[in-house]
Amino acid sequence: MAASPIDLKLLQLFDELYRSRSVSRAAEALGQSQPTVSIWLSHLRRLFGDPLFVRTRGGMQPTPRADALIDRVRTALTAVNSLVGGAPGFDPATSQRSFRIAMTDASHITILPALLAHTRRAAPGVRLEAENIGDATAAQLEAGRADLAIGFIPDLEAGFYQQTLYAQDFVCLLSADHPRVKETLTLRGYRTELHVSILSRSGYAVIDTALRAQKVTRTVRLELPGFLGLATILSTSDLIATVPRTIGETLARIGALRLAACPVKIPPFLVKQHWHARYHNDAGNRWLRAVCAQLFADPRRGPVAGARASVTRNGARGPRRASPPRRP
Repeated sequence: MAASPIDLKLLQLFDELYRSRSVSRAAEALGQSQPTVSIWLSHLRRLFGDPLFVRTRGGMQPTPRADALIDRVRTALTAVNSLVGGAPGFDPATSQRSFRIAMTDASHITILPALLAHTRRAAPGVRLEAENIGDATAAQLEAGRADLAIGFIPDLEAGFYQQTLYAQDFVCLLSADHPRVKETLTLRGYRTELHVSILSRSGYAVIDTALRAQKVTRTVRLELPGFLGLATILSTSDLIATVPRTIGETLARIGALRLAACPVKIPPFLVKQHWHARYHNDAGNRWLRAVCAQLFADPRRGPVAGARASVTRNGARGPRRASPPRRP
């Protein structure tokens, strides 16, 4: 004979009575009247064939049968709550999770050190994995093989969320004691000096398009696939590189380099963090996004004012508002 089904509210009453030893306090905790709770207790007693809780001077004391049942009742409540109570939480202080972030090699220099330092403090057991943004990034985000992508990725299609972190304009980076360029790099100087071209995924196309539109040519003596080695090359030569401002400022701080305003008008682009809709409500992913917004969203850069809380889903009609990021 099959066991009779048991109502979840009866298990909740069992747990509250065992905890409070009081029908009135159990009724208050469950938001029910005392007569209703008394009826539920009668159902419990019939179901288990035992009084379960007996009135004494010290309150409603459990019977041996109730003592034997309480662990299983609480296990059942925990199982049900895990199904209907929302996604599991994320505790950065105790988590051992690994997060994989797709980013440009420039971000390995400008973003990753600060993110790593914060994570070491707030989430000492969390592991970070960095990989380059590429043609497979969208598929990796969708499949969960990457948790987040940070950079300029205009070709992501519907199904992704994005949040602006900061606007990125361009500067020229050169040796601190460049033999010819002093305070200002003129357009004539830009045309006549020799250049390093960085074939990065984000900046190269923007720079190249702007130069062609303004009919400005530059003489490139070295092409690099990324920013590795750029500081050493510039500090030991008279070459000039046109780079996004953040990487330029970072390299100038750690090397014998300086910045000059770029004499060519190159439109800025937005650096964003991107994630797939499948993981929008994942607690760990939400924590990571909040950390990146806290560390890198810069409201001083005009287009980004208020961007911390502005999240857009690609393919959606309008922006969706995200909760302000919590400080980890």
